[in-house]
Amino acid sequence: MARKRVHHEEENLERWLISYADFITLLFAFFVVMYSISSVNEGKYRVLSDTLSNIFDNRPKSANALENDKNSGKVTDVVKQGVIDEQKAKLDRVIAMPLLAREKSKLDTIADSAEEKMRGWIDDGLIKVTRNEHWIEIDIKSSLLYVSGSAELEPAAFPVINKIAGILKHQPNYIQVEGFTDNIPIKSAIFPSNWELSASRAASVVHLFMENGVAPDRMAAIGYGEHRPIADNTTREGRSKNRRVALIVLTEKNPAHIVDRQRESETNFGRGR
Repeated sequence: MARKRVHHEEENLERWLISYADFITLLFAFFVVMYSISSVNEGKYRVLSDTLSNIFDNRPKSANALENDKNSGKVTDVVKQGVIDEQKAKLDRVIAMPLLAREKSKLDTIADSAEEKMRGWIDDGLIKVTRNEHWIEIDIKSSLLYVSGSAELEPAAFPVINKIAGILKHQPNYIQVEGFTDNIPIKSAIFPSNWELSASRAASVVHLFMENGVAPDRMAAIGYGEHRPIADNTTREGRSKNRRVALIVLTEKNPAHIVDRQRESETNFGRGR
């Protein structure tokens, strides 16, 4: 009579390594985050974020544990991955908080300095400084910079641009120089439309900034013509408000999507400007 064979599954004594490795990984990540909060800049943040991603994406596993009950292992991996993704998202938010606060503080410092140095022009209603968490905006009336229909800076414009350049040239922030006009058509050999006029005015400010020491790779010149008014073009006062140059000092390199989204949420006249 054949004996019935009894199979005894060998107990896997290495399963505890998975929990232990995860604990050590999280402990390491915690101390790295604590260090990064005490001393953080954009470069360190990027390195830290990449390092944490590599740590979590390449977590150690036990070969024997993966061989036992593969179906259960797949479910466990899905659950673990969900927990890890959530942990990574929380860590990114924790690390980003001091970075955003620091960038906001830099913007406030720039805005305070601009308001102090531009006080006379601000009081005369020729310059306006506004700020939010993503950028500061320095609006300059075109009458302070150019004669009608021209993109050549007037002598009175040089002290204004020079003072602003003195504030910005020592900062790392990126700058968008934007030109705007009213809706009165212009057509000449130099400027076929208000598009060209507004873009040329923005470019003239960028050139003067560069001559005053602002790095050219930090700047962009943009012309909007009459298509983003902030006031009613049917009145003389409204057209005067619409003729302007805006200096946008940003917290990041390619923030056009942030600027557009913020402007769309505002209740300014016209298309958010």
